[in-house]
Amino acid sequence: MSARDDVFANIRRSLGVKGSETIRRQMVAERLERAPKGVVPARGQVSGEERIALFKLQAEAALATVTEVASAAEVPQSIALFLRNHNLPATLRMGDDPRLEKMPWDETTLEMSHGPSEGRDLNAVSHAFGAVAESGTVVMVSGHENPSTLNFLPDNHIVVVSAKDIAGDYESVWNRVRFAFGKSTMPRTVNWITGPSRSGDIEQTLLLGAHGPRRLHIVVVRD
Repeated sequence: MSARDDVFANIRRSLGVKGSETIRRQMVAERLERAPKGVVPARGQVSGEERIALFKLQAEAALATVTEVASAAEVPQSIALFLRNHNLPATLRMGDDPRLEKMPWDETTLEMSHGPSEGRDLNAVSHAFGAVAESGTVVMVSGHENPSTLNFLPDNHIVVVSAKDIAGDYESVWNRVRFAFGKSTMPRTVNWITGPSRSGDIEQTLLLGAHGPRRLHIVVVRD
């Protein structure tokens, strides 16, 4: 018996069940099928400009920086300006997300590289699947379009998100993920990122970049 089997056996023993009861298995199958919502905070239940403003407020409260552009064509210049303003090298790694590939990177002096990061990249850009206004969170799904290594290995992570993809709450984004991928073909990972990496473990002193990027910059595309 594996350690996992041993743990589950102990749980079943404490509950006085075997795990093969028909009614219990039906209840589990029904819950997985319905994916019922829990309690949803009222804070995110806003729309339009108010939702975008709430997302920006919450993201900045989590120590991310946020800028808005009118169209996807303005993203490369906006990112180049961000890197220049922070005295960062004009280098950028990204996956092969078609939304990013269509942007006019050649109108900047950025040195672009593609594919997953091996840990030697200072800057990376990804395109978010969506975002959550109630907490200022960006939602990343794994895949070759936006490799998960870009979320964690570079010092500076830049995330592009469409304003229309900013939802009020987590549950709404999960519904979109299920609709886009289907329950049987969900992405391997879904990363929910709120602000840059940080830790206060040592003397309760906040340290940025403890387990990942020390900067998270979000570009909201209005169109």
